[in-house]
Amino acid sequence: MSTHRDDIVATIDRWLEPGRFQDYCPNGLQVQGRAMVGKLVSGVTASQALIDAAVAAGADMLLVHHGYFWKGEDARVVGMKRERLKTLILNDVNLVAYHLPLDDHPELGNNSQLARVLGIEQAAPLDGLVWSGRLPEPLAPMELSQLLHDRLKRQPLHVGQGVARIERVAWCTGAAQGYIQKAIEAGMDAFISGEVSEPTVHIARECGIHYYGAGHHATERYGVQALGERLAAEFGLEHLFIDIDNPV
Repeated sequence: MSTHRDDIVATIDRWLEPGRFQDYCPNGLQVQGRAMVGKLVSGVTASQALIDAAVAAGADMLLVHHGYFWKGEDARVVGMKRERLKTLILNDVNLVAYHLPLDDHPELGNNSQLARVLGIEQAAPLDGLVWSGRLPEPLAPMELSQLLHDRLKRQPLHVGQGVARIERVAWCTGAAQGYIQKAIEAGMDAFISGEVSEPTVHIARECGIHYYGAGHHATERYGVQALGERLAAEFGLEHLFIDIDNPV
């Protein structure tokens, strides 16, 4: 079954409401391809490897969390950008990207989906893009490290110190290490994000909170999958998630 590209994008816009966000990139259709879409491929980042895999899979549309045209980037279509755009255009593949709206959505978003994957209970927004909840049972710091490893297939970085048994956790997927202060102010036992910065280590140590850097890519694999699956169900599309691993 095929659906017009514009109907798919309009539906995502209705679900994710990108107009509510001041984002660092355009959300929605970024590169126009063929009008009718029957096969949808989703992935985290529109790298050359993902584009090539989507073309090989016969995709009509590529849906990603990290697309193109970021604020402050070189606007010239040269080098890597030229090759990526060339592959999409020559193969008539639509590129559709949603950044902050996909982090934030209460059901399909990266934060909500990470809670589902980790089994966190009472998951809800805490402050802006930061979410909080409770573990089903308190875990020792190393046990939470093991849970993250088992569920995300990535060994997390654990720094900081605090309670001996962790129950109340806050998190924000991706490059959200700067939000650790919000978790501290809310009295959380631990904070989880995708990336870590040099100051994060000192903040965690000195403020008495456990911090886990679980991987930018690893924590943001699930929102785009959930969105792709919902679109497939809504429009009768064929959907394939392709995971191009990234250790960051």
